[in-house]
Amino acid sequence: MRFRKHTMGLTLVELLVAISVLGIVAMLGWRGLDSITRARASLNRELEQARGLQLAFAQLQTDCANAADVDTLDGHAPLMMDDTHLTLARRLQPEAQAGALQLVTYRLQDGVLTREESAATRRLAQLAQDWQQSQTGSALRVTLQKDVQAMKLRVWADDGRGWRSWQQMAASNLTSGGALMNPQAGTTAMQTVWSGVEVSLQMNGKEAALTKIFMLGAV
Repeated sequence: MRFRKHTMGLTLVELLVAISVLGIVAMLGWRGLDSITRARASLNRELEQARGLQLAFAQLQTDCANAADVDTLDGHAPLMMDDTHLTLARRLQPEAQAGALQLVTYRLQDGVLTREESAATRRLAQLAQDWQQSQTGSALRVTLQKDVQAMKLRVWADDGRGWRSWQQMAASNLTSGGALMNPQAGTTAMQTVWSGVEVSLQMNGKEAALTKIFMLGAV
């Protein structure tokens, strides 16, 4: 007697169950991969933002450390600022050349923090013209940081009153910023010596602002 060998296969129900299980596993795997991809993209943005802020603050520290004093500027203030820009007169010592002065401006516009600088000069009259031009902005700008929601600036004066905004300085008649580099204003006697600047940057999507203090001039 000859016996026929039967081959066992999957029924339709078993096949549907297997396909469903594979679909669930694939969906879970896709969600996990999507989560990892999103986390990696977010981490890269955080690292890029942190790197940009580090470079911006490092440049600010260098500029503030080389800020010109009132004697070099013939009694005028070395800086002017508000909530959108900070302009600072700094000393330059090019290699194998005589020392010079230069204006640098940090400006926040449309969420982008930029840095501008004027040509180096040894003439206060030329620096006065550069100062007037710096208030309207220069076409030559270097982008330092994007996604900046707000910038707040304060100045420290060695008069026992501590930190205050530029508006508070102007309201108390302690600033000669309006006369800074103004040829018609003449020499303005400084009633207060500024020794530090506080910069706070509020980034988009961040609850707290990032604040750093910079000393003005060599200490």
